Amino acid sequence: MRRQRNGPIRLRAAVPAAAGLLLLALSVPPPPATADDWPQWRGPGRDGVSTETGLADRWPAGGPPLLWRVDDLGEGYGTVAAVDGSLYVQGTRGGRSFVFALDASDGSVRWERELGSRLRDGRGNGPRGTPTVAGDSLYALTGVGDLARIRLSDGNVAWQRNILRDFGQRNISWGISESPLIEGEWVIVMPGGDDGAIAALDRETGATVWTSTGLTDRAGYSSLIAVDLEGGGEPLRAIVGFTARAGVGVRASDGELLWHYREPANRTANAATPIYSDGLVFYTSDYGTGGGALRVRVAGDNVSTGQAWFESRLRNHHGGVVLYEGHLYGFFGSALACVDFETGETVWRDRSVGKGSLTLADGKLFLLGERHLAGLAEATPDGYVERGRFNLDNRGRPSWAHPVVSNGVLYIRNWDELLAYDASSP
Repeated sequence: MRRQRNGPIRLRAAVPAAAGLLLLALSVPPPPATADDWPQWRGPGRDGVSTETGLADRWPAGGPPLLWRVDDLGEGYGTVAAVDGSLYVQGTRGGRSFVFALDASDGSVRWERELGSRLRDGRGNGPRGTPTVAGDSLYALTGVGDLARIRLSDGNVAWQRNILRDFGQRNISWGISESPLIEGEWVIVMPGGDDGAIAALDRETGATVWTSTGLTDRAGYSSLIAVDLEGGGEPLRAIVGFTARAGVGVRASDGELLWHYREPANRTANAATPIYSDGLVFYTSDYGTGGGALRVRVAGDNVSTGQAWFESRLRNHHGGVVLYEGHLYGFFGSALACVDFETGETVWRDRSVGKGSLTLADGKLFLLGERHLAGLAEATPDGYVERGRFNLDNRGRPSWAHPVVSNGVLYIRNWDELLAYDASSP
């Protein structure tokens, strides 16, 4: 059967036949929901760490059981948000950007909503971001700057604006790649520029609440996080990001610049989401640069910073880094590495599945190599211990979307397809 590039999403559920073919029927019932949702980019804490437990300790040959597959999401590298039995993911149709709501049990379409023109780029067209679910709505940002609040119940758009046009900016080289951050009653994004590189908008109306002051950088390719900076008194809430020129922090209440850390930034593409814990902020980029940790100290309303360490070997392109029990795990260059968070010392390195992305759940690293190879490994400083791997189809583009683990299911976006695997214990 020929694939319909501009038609409805086609669902394939997998049953291994005697001849090794895939039949159009469900093979394995999905695991029961455990309320371990994944409402945004990099999960509940926006840190790449799942709250899941009870997952399989190893995979059989060929990988975990495939529950279902959707094979016509169109173009794009964004992954899924998973909330209350629904999946939300961005893609394309007929040269336009879309958001799709899918039933998590079988991948069938609940609704789809067009948001405007798609990003066109030689590295791959379409959106790069992940929708953010909050309350009764989701917030989606396309590669050309269209930001929308969409109602979960029916997919209707409550409001929409273009952050590049509204803040007087041109797009960055490979298109806007961030996923919107929800902070209380605001949605926070990074349009870049002199009028406020970071902007907070009212969640309900889309109206501008504040734009950052003292920060004139162009946007990077990274997504923002919100953290509590601990000091002697009340914690200071900060928005942490990676612009085109520096790792930055701004005060969450009004966008005032708190720090501007240039060492781990390059002038090509700063893409990895920052990591924060116990007064240390870690930033990493590729293109011959590296990774560094900034020590942030708070005394009342005053913030002081100083570099704790910097390592040129810790070059993460866009596959992200996770922090677990005092150690960073990520693909630095073409190898997976375990790094002491306090010192920057590399504990071990391994080729693993090749350069890629990762998610951590139940003490395990769910790995996705950009050359279509998925893997499972233990998250331990004792050394690289692999517990399974399997190959994905080559869909004509690298496997750049990060894996997601939610409610016992491993979701992998592989260009125009979405695959759901049973990751729970047998």
